[in-house]
Amino acid sequence: QVQLVESGGRLVQAGGSLRLACTASDRTFGRDSVGWFRQGPGKEREFVASITWSGKTADYADSVKGRFTISRDNAGNTVYLQLRNPTPGATAVYHCAGRLWHIPSLFESDYWGQGTQVTVSS
Repeated sequence: QVQLVESGGRLVQAGGSLRLACTASDRTFGRDSVGWFRQGPGKEREFVASITWSGKTADYADSVKGRFTISRDNAGNTVYLQLRNPTPGATAVYHCAGRLWHIPSLFESDYWGQGTQVTVSS
């Protein structure tokens, strides 16, 4: 069973930047497409961004397009999420999820990480 560990979450000021990392325990991670999701206080978990196993295709929620960037380093078993100019509305626990070959969704994922807290101050 692949385990995912998220890191990089912290307190950041609006307009700043930070990078989250999602590191997998298994070298077969290179076959998994990965998604980032977030759950803000009192909100449902929502999709943020995804990247295919090859890294060739990325997709973003409309609310983060142009400000967040997803990327991956398969040699390092890690997927990144760069947050630029986050707003207080981006405050949430950020989770990554993996799925063999196909893009994961809230309801179709093979495994999830425990999450990392991002807090954006105004």
